[in-house]
Parts: sequence; structure tokens; C-alpha cells
Amino acid sequence: MTEKNITIATADKQIKQLYESAFPRDEQIPWGDLLRLIDEMSLDFTAYYDGEELIGFTIVYPRKQFNWFWYFAVQEDLRGKGYGQQILTQLIEKYKGQTCVLDMESPTQVCENIEQRRRRHDFYLRNGFRDTNVYRTYNDITMTIMMKGEGTFTMKDWDDITNELKQFWWPSDTDVE
Repeated sequence: MTEKNITIATADKQIKQLYESAFPRDEQIPWGDLLRLIDEMSLDFTAYYDGEELIGFTIVYPRKQFNWFWYFAVQEDLRGKGYGQQILTQLIEKYKGQTCVLDMESPTQVCENIEQRRRRHDFYLRNGFRDTNVYRTYNDITMTIMMKGEGTFTMKDWDDITNELKQFWWPSDTDVE
């Protein structure tokens, strides 16, 4: 599997289609805004390929206190074939020795995709992430915060990262509780 750093100039239609299909609309930043943020926030946007075939991508917001694993997607027809594990292993190695944090749809919230959420949660637990017991709700979707590495994650940490994001972009209609 090869990695390719994605910039505004190299973000193509295939990556955009995966982004728009892999995440619920309520969890997406509009594509144009996301591309702008790549440069403004120094995001680590990496695409993963098997030969010429796009497997998936990750977007990480590197920070001093912790790295925020913001987006992680694998092509739908390639899920369950070990690619996600390979990508996460590479990502963990890239940020080895550093604390990494992610949010994911809560595996305890009653919803239509509860089994998918539970499998995803178990996947991160198997890879050394742990629950922080910090939860946030956006547009009726409860997110669970998980981390790997030293330290703890608190609501203040959440507020800090949210305030950083608000300096660059924030939708006016997002309901954050």
C-alpha cells in the first residue's frame, strides 16, 4: 500500500466521492471548505492506494497536546478486507509516541447502524484506543471520544479543539450540546 499526501491541487473527484459517501452529511464539512482548511490548519490529508486503486484516506489535525484523527474512510467495497487495519497501523506508526484522539458515532446510541458502530468501536479498542468517557452530540448524533497514548481527555480539551476549528470554519446551523 502506498501513501500520497493530498493538497488542494491533488484532491481529485474519487477522493471527494469517498468523502461524501463515507460520512453522514451532518458530519461533513463542505468539500470546498475542507480543501481550504488543509492549508490553513496544516492538516495531514493522506490517501492510500493499492497500485492505482484508491483504498481510503485519513485526515489528521496535528496538535501539540494530541493529534486529532479527524476523518478515516475506506472504500465501501473494500471494507472488511484488512485495508482499514493496514491504514490505521501505518497511521499509528506515523504518530508513534504521541497521543492520538478520535471521535466516532457512539456504539451505545440507539440508531439504525448500531452494529457498524459497535464493530468500529471494537476495531479501535483492538488497536490500543480507549474510551475517554467524554461524549458530544451534533445534530442528534452522539459521538464518543477515544484516545491512544498518555494522558486524559476532558471537556476542556474538546472546547479547546472546537475553538481552534472555529477560528477557521464553523457552520452556523450546527447544534453542539
